[in-house]
Amino acid sequence: MEAMKAILERRSVRKYTGEAVSRDKLLMLAKAGMAAPTSRDTRHFHFIIIDNSVLINKLAEGLPYAKMLFTAKHAIIVASDLSIAHGGAETDYWLQDCCAAAENILLAAHALGLGACWTAAHPRAERVAFIKEALALPKNISPLCVIAVGVPAGEEKPRDKFDASHVSWNQWSLQS
Repeated sequence: MEAMKAILERRSVRKYTGEAVSRDKLLMLAKAGMAAPTSRDTRHFHFIIIDNSVLINKLAEGLPYAKMLFTAKHAIIVASDLSIAHGGAETDYWLQDCCAAAENILLAAHALGLGACWTAAHPRAERVAFIKEALALPKNISPLCVIAVGVPAGEEKPRDKFDASHVSWNQWSLQS
């Protein structure tokens, strides 16, 4: 799929068929995530791919905005190994880097004909703690988000989100 088409047509999918996604496709999504840039090329990403139904259900039950996991049947947790991230927990570079990786995963899912939806963990301490406990993550691993992945149950219609009033040329200006 052409890159601009994928960017402009990608939607958050919250309804899934429950069909399985192959591990090859899930691994391709992790590969897309790893293609994202990182501060000083530290490559601190870690992607936890979940396809175990018991764990999927535990995440869906414990995270307030991740109920779509019940039917998506798959998730990718985007996390950082703060022991190697540039600046570690003292800076937000790890957040920026993980956000770029998460967006790559969302775009790749759409390009592969899959549905995906980002659900936040960070900055909610209780969600981060829940994920760390549920997945037995070591102290240095910090989850950013949980991305639901699955076969879409319907066809989400793309929306044109462009708003020219949010674009300025050469200096700040408010368009009306």
